[in-house]
Amino acid sequence: MTRTIVIFDSKYGFTEQYARWISAALGCPAVRRKDFDSADFSSCETIIYGGGLYAGGVSGIRLLTEHWNQLSGRNVVLFTCGLADPSDPDNAAHIRTSLSKALPAEMMEKIHLFHLRGGIDYARLNLKHKAMMAMLRRWLLRKDPGSLRIEDRQLLETYGKQIDFTSQSAIEPLIRLCISLQES
Repeated sequence: MTRTIVIFDSKYGFTEQYARWISAALGCPAVRRKDFDSADFSSCETIIYGGGLYAGGVSGIRLLTEHWNQLSGRNVVLFTCGLADPSDPDNAAHIRTSLSKALPAEMMEKIHLFHLRGGIDYARLNLKHKAMMAMLRRWLLRKDPGSLRIEDRQLLETYGKQIDFTSQSAIEPLIRLCISLQES
């Protein structure tokens, strides 16, 4: 039986980077969501799922919601990866609120949730994501500069560039939790 598995959905590579770091730290496999067979859930005690945050949703999260009956008795860890700084309490609350609208209440109560900061590479964005970022930039430019948060100013300063906020040390709380789950 595979005790732990990391499954991820990554469009631009930041979620995949975290998944690879988690996999290496725990000595378990990391599998792309598209390559994972849900029948394999039965051989896992701990399922770690990582997906990018896009407009409040988590990419590929349907894998968990559609198979919740199989998963509800197992350890499920969800990590999100997005541009917003999760150390900002407003961002963390917004992410949690968005997830609570997308996930069943029972699932929100039982999963272990982590938010990790990714990055952005404007040259690699698809047309939809480029348009969304352009709209966000225009909205921020219309605001009073004194009212902008640090994160908003960072976005304006780095618009059109590549920026990577990933940090291997950010996974440490998730790793500690997973090790404790394996020991219990």
